[in-house]
Amino acid sequence: MTQHLHQLSAQELLAGYRQGAFSPVEVLRDVLTQVARWEPELDATWRLRPDQALTDARASEARWLKRRPLGALDGVPITIKDNIATQGDPTPLGTRAVPLVPAKADAPPAARVLEAGAVFFAKTTMPDYGMLSSGLSTFHRIARNPWDLSRTPGGSSAGAGAAAAAGYGPLHLGTDIGGSIRLPAGWCGVVGFKPSLGRVPIDPPYMGRAAGPITRTVADAALLMQVLSAPDARDSMSLPAQTIDWTATWKKAKPLRGLRIGLLLDAGCGLPVAPAIHAAVQSAAEVLQAEGAHIVPMAPFMTPEMLAGLDHFWRMRSLIDLQALSDDARASVLPCIRTWAESAQGMSGADVFNAYAQTHAVRVATHQAMQGLDYVLSPTAPCGPAPCDWPSPTNDPLRGLEHIGFTVPFNMGEQPAISLNGGYDDDGLPIGIQIAGQRFDDLGVLQLARAFERLRGPQRPWPDQPLTPAPPQG
Repeated sequence: MTQHLHQLSAQELLAGYRQGAFSPVEVLRDVLTQVARWEPELDATWRLRPDQALTDARASEARWLKRRPLGALDGVPITIKDNIATQGDPTPLGTRAVPLVPAKADAPPAARVLEAGAVFFAKTTMPDYGMLSSGLSTFHRIARNPWDLSRTPGGSSAGAGAAAAAGYGPLHLGTDIGGSIRLPAGWCGVVGFKPSLGRVPIDPPYMGRAAGPITRTVADAALLMQVLSAPDARDSMSLPAQTIDWTATWKKAKPLRGLRIGLLLDAGCGLPVAPAIHAAVQSAAEVLQAEGAHIVPMAPFMTPEMLAGLDHFWRMRSLIDLQALSDDARASVLPCIRTWAESAQGMSGADVFNAYAQTHAVRVATHQAMQGLDYVLSPTAPCGPAPCDWPSPTNDPLRGLEHIGFTVPFNMGEQPAISLNGGYDDDGLPIGIQIAGQRFDDLGVLQLARAFERLRGPQRPWPDQPLTPAPPQG
C-alpha cells in the first residue's frame, strides 16, 4: 500500500488519515522517494526541504492521532511555485538576475495552505521572470515533461505541472497571467485552474495575474480552492469574501441538459490548431452534447492586433525591468528574453499606449463573445509541447506568444478557466481541453470540468519513473 501513497489524491489521503490507514509521515516519505526517482532528470523542484517537511508531517500525524486536524489540508504534501514567496526563502523568479533575499512573509496563497496544515516540502521551478511557456531558466536547471523528457512541461508553472504529472504528491500551487497554470497542465495531462481575478488573493497583485491549483483531479483543485479563496488584505484586487460550497464540485453532479456551451476552435490569432487537438476538442463537445448540453459554434474574437498589443506592452514592461538592473545582472538574463524586451526600445509613447489599450480591447471582446453562453470549450493550446530547450513553441523570441490565443483572453477578461486532459496525440502526449466560464462562476467551471472528467474516455497510466536518461543540460 505505502509504495503507492504518492499516487493518491488529496481526498484519498485525508480519508486515509481519518481512518488511520496510513499517516502523513508515511505519505511524505513515499512522495520524497518518488521525487528521488525523477530528480534531477525532471528538474521540477528547487529548495527541496525534506527535514523540515518531515518535522511538519510528524506534527500532523500527532494531530490526526488526537482527531484534531489543523485544517482542510492537514498532512497533505504540497509544492509551491518559485515566485510565490515563502517566509525565509529567497524568491529568485527563475533568473540569476534577482538577488537571493529571504522573503519576510508568506505570500497569501502560501499562508493559506500552511494555515490549513498542508506539508510544504519544495518550491517548484520556473523560467526567467515567468515570461516563457517552458522551463528554460538561468537559475534552475531545465524542467522537463514526464511524458517525454525531451519535451517542455510548459510554463511558467513548469515545475508544478511536471511535479503533478510525475506524482510528487497531489497538490501544487502555480500562477497564471496568460496561461501559466493551464498551459503546463494541458501539456502534462493534469488539471490546472485559473480562478476569477481576485478570487485567490496574491501578492504582488497585477492585471490578469492569478494563483491557483495544479492537481491530478478536479476534486483536488476544488479542495485547494476552498483554502486559497480566503480573503487577504494585501491584494488590492481581491474579491469580497464569499461563501462558496466548493465541495459541490464532487458532491453534486452538475446537470448538463440545457447548458449553452460555446465551441471555440479558432483563436483568431497565433498558431493554427493541430489536427489531433482540433479532433479532441470536437470530441469533448460531442460528449457534452450527448448529455444534453447545447453546443454553440463560436467565431474567433481575438485578433492578431490584440495579441500583438499584449505582446508589445509586455515587451516594454520587461524592458523597463531590465533597464533597472546592473549591467552584470542584465547580462545574466536569458538572451531570448533580452532580445524580446529590447525590441521595444524604438516604441513611442503612442505605441505604448496603443499596445496597452489592447488589454482592454481583449477584455471587452471576451465579455461580448461570452454573451448568451454559460461556458466556452476550447483547446488549451493550439500545439503540443515543444522541445525542452526551446523558450516557446515557435523558438523565436519575437513570436513567443503565438500559442496563448486561447488562454490569455480569460486573464484579461478575468473569467475562471480550467485545463484538463482530453486525449492524446499521435506521440502519446496529453491534449489539454479548456473550459471557461462567466466571471465569478468559479464553482460552475469546476463542476462542469468534473462532469467532463467523469464522461471522458479511459486515461493512460501516469508516467511513474524516467524510462531513459534525460539529454545532457546545455
